[in-house]
Amino acid sequence: MKLVFFGTPEFAVPALDALHAAGHALALVVAQPDAPAGRGQAVRSPAVAERARALGLPVAQPRAIKTGDFPAQLEGLGADLAVVIAYGRILTPRLLRAPHHGCINVHASLLPRWRGAAPIQWAILAGDAETGVCTQQMEEGLDTGPVLLSLPTAIAPGETAGALHDRLSALAAVAAVDTVARLSQLPPRPQDETYATWAPKIDREMGRVRWNRPADAVERRIRAMTPWPGGWVPWNEGPLRIEHCRAVDGLGSPGTVISLDPLRVACESGALELASVRAPGRKTVRGAEFAKSARLTIGLDLGGS
Repeated sequence: MKLVFFGTPEFAVPALDALHAAGHALALVVAQPDAPAGRGQAVRSPAVAERARALGLPVAQPRAIKTGDFPAQLEGLGADLAVVIAYGRILTPRLLRAPHHGCINVHASLLPRWRGAAPIQWAILAGDAETGVCTQQMEEGLDTGPVLLSLPTAIAPGETAGALHDRLSALAAVAAVDTVARLSQLPPRPQDETYATWAPKIDREMGRVRWNRPADAVERRIRAMTPWPGGWVPWNEGPLRIEHCRAVDGLGSPGTVISLDPLRVACESGALELASVRAPGRKTVRGAEFAKSARLTIGLDLGGS
């Protein structure tokens, strides 16, 4: 099948590899433009563009997709289907109609739950027992199209957004290849709007820990925000990052230190054990080691509520 692939970050790379390995003719790989990244803010190509070039595939990184040359370029390819995964832009109706069989999207949730930009993080935040990936026939609405294939997976206890991201990325590759192979055999299933939930974009402030919450909710937030922006509390000149933690029994005023070794902080109910933390400009250390070096004391307010 002659395909166009839309994708930008590392999450989409396994699907690109899998479709290429399956023998499909990838007429064009479309990614977002190069952009500054990392501490040095050097301009870099997105992961999908780099991988496509390594595979010898044609790449487009249009700055404008609604106007300019790109719509006509896509129409002129005569593609059978477009596969879209984490591209990062909303396709116009003209682009959706360009391939013969339209466009399918591979989404990192079980739609209609967690439509939007950050389904992995929100599934963990909400305490969902399971998530997965699905493919949908794209339409003008955001993640509203009929579902073609769903592949569920349990969210493991203690699993971070980073770990779940990697598992769902691999599962997305399976879903993409299977959907393309069985496209004519997969009946589109309309989404039930009554079950729709939204997963808006994550920002840095969402990583801030509020101790006046139950310990299990605080623990989920830290896992959901790992690796970015990380779970953190204000500390001296910058944020204290909580790298690994677990919810435990404990009593105390929310935000106060109730144990130094192991380092534990009281929550609204229960407590959070800080297994490892990273202070501004320092390396990651065990919570007890940080408590000793920072001269924490029982009853100290760690970052407020």
